[in-house]
Amino acid sequence: MMNAGPYLRLILVLAMITCSATQRAGEYAVQDVPYLETLVQSGEGFTDDGTAETESRNTDGSFGAGLIERFERSPAFITVLYGVITYSILTMIILLVIILLNRRRMQREEMQQEELREQYQEILMEYLFDEGDQEPSLDELVQIASNKFSRQILIDQMIDLSINLKGEIKDKTRALYLQLGLDNDSIEKAYSTQWHKNVKGFRELAFMNIRDAVDRIRECLNSNNEILRMEAQVAMVRLSDENPYQFLDFMEKPFSLWEQLTLHELVIQHELPVPPFRQWFDSQNLSVVIFALEMVAWFKQADAGQEVSSLFDHPEERIRQTAFRVAGEIGMKDALPQLKERYNGESYMNRMEILKTFVKIPDEKHLDFLKSVLDKEEDVQLQILATKAMENTDEPGISMLIKLMKSKSEYKNYQIIIRHVLDGRIY
Repeated sequence: MMNAGPYLRLILVLAMITCSATQRAGEYAVQDVPYLETLVQSGEGFTDDGTAETESRNTDGSFGAGLIERFERSPAFITVLYGVITYSILTMIILLVIILLNRRRMQREEMQQEELREQYQEILMEYLFDEGDQEPSLDELVQIASNKFSRQILIDQMIDLSINLKGEIKDKTRALYLQLGLDNDSIEKAYSTQWHKNVKGFRELAFMNIRDAVDRIRECLNSNNEILRMEAQVAMVRLSDENPYQFLDFMEKPFSLWEQLTLHELVIQHELPVPPFRQWFDSQNLSVVIFALEMVAWFKQADAGQEVSSLFDHPEERIRQTAFRVAGEIGMKDALPQLKERYNGESYMNRMEILKTFVKIPDEKHLDFLKSVLDKEEDVQLQILATKAMENTDEPGISMLIKLMKSKSEYKNYQIIIRHVLDGRIY
């Protein structure tokens, strides 16, 4: 049972205030009797027409002080205050009782649910794994499914079991789910107007591989609710046999990094089929294009090289930057001339990605270009990358670097960079 200490202390404080207010009210009432009698007998404090004077009779004659004194002597105010405090105390007591009763009811239901979970799990295990007579277990499950409260507990237990089941046993679990009509409950949740019920329905349908609400799930791919949107994505991945990323065709909202990582881990964990990601390079959703590029690099889809090269001219800088990096990660040697041409027209970060690609794909044919980067660039990071790319070409590049380092015709700052790169102090 929840701790009632704070509520009892609050009630005690309110009771003390009420007692104090009641005592003061009594004092004011006693004091007002002789005061009013004196005023009536003397006629003071009243005007000619019998109404009470509004001016104060205090020592300094100020109107404000007299008003406060009259306010404190007002029996009506004390009565109202007493009523408000009494109402507050009664309200707090009623709320406390309701909270405690509700808490007790929730604890009782939780204990009942825990007992039912264990009981239903045993029945399910007997039905799924017992090779003998399964009729008694099936009859018990049918009886359980006749109660709405028990149906949800049974659904949860079947979902928990299906997570770790494979093959024939999992198919048997799904068949039982349909036989008991539990799929109707999940579909009803999927079409509910409450998003948390949608989430639960999507999960149940996805784990049980039931596609009756795919259209509804697809609608939620672009929901403003991030949780609902992500659950719809996960459900679409689980419900797709051939292309788990087909939902990307319908994505209009930004595809966040967290969503990308979650779905990628899901595909890896369950060994789902991997589609050719170049099919989404022409998507209007830029986050989808970047994700497709990342997946091309992750799964080493080198056959997408031509499509990756086409993104070097994309109007969005982030797309180009990712494409430059992916070209290096999948070893697109044929793209080096195109990268060389784009170098001077790109931003600083994109020039860095281009040089990193030259580092990953060493080619002595481009030593002159890399040397020109050393000569023209003043940024140390760009010079280091160009030097490393030259070194990675082995003998031709190293010979050129040594020659540049030992040249005495003119001194340049990159000679220090070459010296450190060659002796491994930086890399």
